[in-house]
Amino acid sequence: MTETLPIPVSSPLTNAQKAALVNLVRRAAKAEIMPRFRNLAAAEITTKAGPEDLVTEADHAAEAMLSRGLQKMFPHALIVGEEAAAADPSLRGKLAEAELAFILDPVDGTWNFVNGLAMFGVIVSVTRFGKPVYGLLYDPVMDDFIAAEEDGPAEMTRATGRARPVLASQGGDIDSLYGYMHYYLMDRAVQEQLAPLMPRFGRIGSLRCSCHEYRMLAQGRADFLLSAALNPWDHAAGVLIVQRAGGVVRMLDGRDYNAGIDTGYLLAAPNESSWQKLAEVFNPRLAPAAEPPKAKKGD
Repeated sequence: MTETLPIPVSSPLTNAQKAALVNLVRRAAKAEIMPRFRNLAAAEITTKAGPEDLVTEADHAAEAMLSRGLQKMFPHALIVGEEAAAADPSLRGKLAEAELAFILDPVDGTWNFVNGLAMFGVIVSVTRFGKPVYGLLYDPVMDDFIAAEEDGPAEMTRATGRARPVLASQGGDIDSLYGYMHYYLMDRAVQEQLAPLMPRFGRIGSLRCSCHEYRMLAQGRADFLLSAALNPWDHAAGVLIVQRAGGVVRMLDGRDYNAGIDTGYLLAAPNESSWQKLAEVFNPRLAPAAEPPKAKKGD
């Protein structure tokens, strides 16, 4: 792929296709996810890269159902699910060159799901040559979602079907900002660089669920996110949704986000001024590590 995209990037979904996608996600949640919530047997929970990197039968079954449905609707699209990519890491490397790709996180926040916390979600993003052009952040517990496409507003749609726009916060001074930092997923050396910065902010935390972290950012209830764990199933949808809610999201080194990027630091902020303030705080600590160690896994 050259510096410019081979063909113009435009939203690839019609209104009917978007409605069918939402219905597919809802059916998968109803059939494969919610019946297993707080009802998992020990044999239905396993680990991948580490003891906190959990996967369940809900993840596998929901991803299989979503992948089958999407492949029927879009037979020529690349489908990259988190669990499929765990089994075949080469799938992730195809995203930057794929004219049309669907990226799935069937149960984002699996640790929360396994431990009975009602903070997990389903993430679906659509990319063209790695650039997000549609994103969906679905909450199976409340049966609502936030979605956006590249040329429209970010909207929250309730279970009743009522939709309303969502807007990022107004930002502010560093000492007033509340944000998320995937601190414990970072290499120990990076943690040591970031730890002294913690007291400078209003509050820093983690929901152990990218779906709900991006939902909070898009609704103006959190101000920023810093992540080095660049799994595209965690970020591609949320990046677009926060941008369409008025926020600014790009790599800390200034690059535009692309699902094909697998190293670096992703910084989300409510506006350009806040992004620059945050970058001025983080860059002196992180800029020397232009190629950070691969982030740990665990959510």
